[in-house]
Amino acid sequence: MEELRNKLNKIDDEIVKLYLERMGIVAEISKEKERERLPVLCGKREKEILDRIVGVAPSELKQYVTMLYQTVFETSKAYQTKFTASDTPLTKRIKAALLDGYKKFPDSASVAVQGVEGAYSGIAATRLIPNASISYFNSFESVFKAVDKGLCKFGVLPIDNSLFGNVGQVYDLIKEYKFYIVKSVKLEIRHSLLAKAGTTLEGVKEVFSHEQAIGQCSKILDKLGVKVTVVSNTAVAAEMVAQSERNDVAAIASAECASLYGLKVLISGVQNEDTNYTRFICVSKNLEFYENANRISLVLGLLHKSGSLYKVLSRFSALGLNLTKLSSRPVAGTEFEYLFYLDFESNVAKNEALAIISELDLECESFEFLGSYQETV
Repeated sequence: MEELRNKLNKIDDEIVKLYLERMGIVAEISKEKERERLPVLCGKREKEILDRIVGVAPSELKQYVTMLYQTVFETSKAYQTKFTASDTPLTKRIKAALLDGYKKFPDSASVAVQGVEGAYSGIAATRLIPNASISYFNSFESVFKAVDKGLCKFGVLPIDNSLFGNVGQVYDLIKEYKFYIVKSVKLEIRHSLLAKAGTTLEGVKEVFSHEQAIGQCSKILDKLGVKVTVVSNTAVAAEMVAQSERNDVAAIASAECASLYGLKVLISGVQNEDTNYTRFICVSKNLEFYENANRISLVLGLLHKSGSLYKVLSRFSALGLNLTKLSSRPVAGTEFEYLFYLDFESNVAKNEALAIISELDLECESFEFLGSYQETV
């Protein structure tokens, strides 16, 4: 075993020498590309190399040689971005916005949220902007419209939950309205089962709440065996119960809604898990960057073929960028095609962040930059 390991050590030493020599030539090529304004990616050249290298490998090792050289290509492209990064219309807009510098996030502003008073979005808004002037709207799209028309400076909306996943509609609306995330907060969610005075737990026949809250509290709902009715917001559910003439209805909402709407708490902490968090984002119509930005969010559409996602993820690894979120969602109207939602730790003032945004913008089937912002807890 020792003799075999020594042989491997010698081979590894040679591999490193040749790899460093290869990267030296890569650096020279990147400078030539910069002079000639050529993109870093050259798919034709990569295919030529793979066909030649894999062609001389024995059949049982072809797959592994392919994996090895895909990694070599990704590290080479990552290294080239230290010397050059092709600008796209998106990166030009980002650089233009950066000329204004990082601004201090306001303590007061007009904010649009979905729901009524007592909604978790309203609680999140005051966490993000302590002196927020909050306006409530009946739908997520109404929030976007309010910001788009200038009725409110910001919109605050839920984007994902630790138990129930992404809020797909919000992602779709960000893309449709071409808004940007400027700040976010992770809010602990503790749901309560609320009812009017005189209603007993045994007497509850129907429960109102938002679909996300219903998913987060599925265990208690299954146990109660009641009818479940989806409404637009948890606070709306509490308001409906308060205004109902029935004594057999309840709502899943925040404990704050009990005092707001004159209800009592039948059971507190009814979510499936104690660790239940929802991320709320603050969106703006304008591309703006604020102090302490520590997260970047992207949406990628990739070719439906082997290795597509691996190539993207290896690029982040090669640049030393830490992914904090990776999720997927089917693309409507297609067969087994997905969008990938990625968050990573960085800000757009860093060269490696701008470089990967530029390259992915050029290479991906579809690409959306959602913002560079601070996430608070």
